[in-house]
Amino acid sequence: MDNKYHEKLVVSSAPHAVGPISTQKIMGFVLIALIPAFISGIYQFGYRAAVLTIVCVVACVVFEYLMNVILKKKQTVSDLSAVLTGVLLAFNLPAGLPYWIAIVGSFAAIVVVKQLFGGIGQNLVNPAVTARIFLFIAFATEMTTWPTARGTGVDATTSATPLGQLSMNNMDMNAVDASNLDLFLGNIGGCIGEVSALALLIGGIFLICSRIITWHIPVSFLATVAVLGLIWGGVDGMIFHLCAGGVMLGAFFCATDYVTSPTLPAGKIIFGIGCGLFTMLIRLFASYPEGVSFAILLMNILTPYIDRICESRMFPVAKKAKGGDGNEK
Repeated sequence: MDNKYHEKLVVSSAPHAVGPISTQKIMGFVLIALIPAFISGIYQFGYRAAVLTIVCVVACVVFEYLMNVILKKKQTVSDLSAVLTGVLLAFNLPAGLPYWIAIVGSFAAIVVVKQLFGGIGQNLVNPAVTARIFLFIAFATEMTTWPTARGTGVDATTSATPLGQLSMNNMDMNAVDASNLDLFLGNIGGCIGEVSALALLIGGIFLICSRIITWHIPVSFLATVAVLGLIWGGVDGMIFHLCAGGVMLGAFFCATDYVTSPTLPAGKIIFGIGCGLFTMLIRLFASYPEGVSFAILLMNILTPYIDRICESRMFPVAKKAKGGDGNEK
């Protein structure tokens, strides 16, 4: 058989794109979509939100460059994946976090979660989400010290987030001192890039309209949170849980990661429902008030199994017929 065509077959890891768009362009579009949330973060938390984001981006790029040199691999810093990881990590951090802790988180995201597993397309879980969980466990006090919106950096008054207030008061909505409008606009304490549901919604719609992501994961994620929020707290509870914490950031920008989410539409819907379900279970019944990062990490681990189930149902392998003598026909 003539193998001249087969020899040119290239098999590569995700993200896959059919057409002229490259990984660099995909990452660039996502970064553009994050600009409204970045502006909102700077407006609410001051210059330190911008500086912390820059620290995370620079640290992630440097770690990516050094690991490629050490492992003698082709440089990948130009594909912007390390830049995006740095931005997403910073958006998952409080503005007052010490810079050195952010650098530790960047090391965990790039070196441990991404590069040691083979680089882009080979990581099993989302680097930014996993790094946030690591920092939360290792530096719990620093990771739960929230500057008040429109404060002045590390010396600003700190307060509990709306989810924290809800958790500390036995899920009593009356104990939350922020309105749903405050949550929607971002006039609350919290992580740099997750406080403004409006800014994240604008960016998410931009990604869907530009076909960088599909609707399946964000819509199923948000719909699950909405239904459970409605059952638990009525319309106010539904709006609260959609706008509070990291739901919008997670649904549009973290859960939709090409590498760590399912491939087929049915799998994406299952993935999104799982993220929403685990998020609400943690919020309503666990000791930690927020569950988005944990939910996404858990569903990342289940992604290979979701893909396997969906692929077997969509592309069933026909059983070979056997004759009476047991030989295949």
